[in-house]
Amino acid sequence: MTFQLRTYEPADFEILYEIDQACYEPSIAYSRRELRNYLRFPGAGCVVAESVEKGSPRIVGFCITAHRAAHGYIVTIDVLRPYRRHGAGSLLLAECEHRLASAGIREVSLETATDNSSAIAFWQKHGYRKLKIQKNYYPGGRDAFSMSKPLA
Repeated sequence: MTFQLRTYEPADFEILYEIDQACYEPSIAYSRRELRNYLRFPGAGCVVAESVEKGSPRIVGFCITAHRAAHGYIVTIDVLRPYRRHGAGSLLLAECEHRLASAGIREVSLETATDNSSAIAFWQKHGYRKLKIQKNYYPGGRDAFSMSKPLA
């Protein structure tokens, strides 16, 4: 599969919302209001991945980041299931890390569910390390790992 990356545009919002709803269970997926708020955070950035395999580009994933001072944060990375394990997530992450580093960010962090082994493996593959457990981070009492990575 071939993907191209670009910066989020407001016209993409509904597609991003639909992707987030498809990627996460209802108790974890963002509401439209939450997603809009994350996209409007000071220092927010969003990169969109499009599949270019079948004619016109189709949005298949995205990554939202935010930063303040020298610290960056990955809000979410969403890739539709049929496009996972084909490099879209890794491309999105690399581009977001590059943009954060270019903005002077020296460290980036995130949270991921302690019971999501594929997500934990993805983050660790890309150099993120577990720092601590956040108890009851997600609805239903699910815990999360706080993870972090220094940027060059």
